[in-house]
Amino acid sequence: MQKLASIIFFLAILSNSFGQSKNSPLQISHLTGDFYVYKTFHDYKGILISANAMYLVTDKGVVLFDAPWDKTQFQLLLDSIKAKHNKSVIMCFATHSHEDRAGGLEFYGKKGIKTYTIKLTDQILKKNNEKRAEFVIPNDTTFSVGKYKFEVFYPGKGHAPDNIVVWFGKEKILYGGCFIKSTEAKDLGYLGDADVKEWEKSIKKVQSKFKSPKYIITGHDDWTDVKSLNHTLKLVQEFNAAKASVKK
Repeated sequence: MQKLASIIFFLAILSNSFGQSKNSPLQISHLTGDFYVYKTFHDYKGILISANAMYLVTDKGVVLFDAPWDKTQFQLLLDSIKAKHNKSVIMCFATHSHEDRAGGLEFYGKKGIKTYTIKLTDQILKKNNEKRAEFVIPNDTTFSVGKYKFEVFYPGKGHAPDNIVVWFGKEKILYGGCFIKSTEAKDLGYLGDADVKEWEKSIKKVQSKFKSPKYIITGHDDWTDVKSLNHTLKLVQEFNAAKASVKK
């Protein structure tokens, strides 16, 4: 009886580790099928900001799209995935060179997880003397893992010069990372490495190439509104229009 009570207590703790509490530093949400979105938090200039990322569970193992922004969550994410799905992470893609996307490349690489970026991201990381991925892939690459197929696509400059998106054609899931702003966003956020003029062209490429997504995962804030790509385009167009009017 005591052993059974101990098991129940352990499972209760384990359940909390999956991040269902709003106060948890790691929150995992089921998206659809074998797809999950996870949220972590980072103190940026005194403000706690959330970051979204995603993982896919396959019969070969788990594929991670971007690492937690909070380094203290690197191992917790692996532990939570193992406990929840009884599978290990086997691949990790960074969607651009910023810390909230590529910050886990070294950690996961040392765990034996295959890490991936496009060449432009690799060049930026190298220039900044930061840890790089094990594998450098072409801008537009299709992967098959188990029964799933997905396309890594570089649309052009936007939030960052090297931002990529990931498209799951069968499920119509668009993982946008920081290239796509949440409908909650009132502005474009950090623009230190952005090319807002090119961003508009890049968004239109994504809209033209990947039709009618059922889910769009944004890099930050709420990701549940599928209008986020259109909202990002609106923010970009407003920014460019305001900049053009100032020049007149």
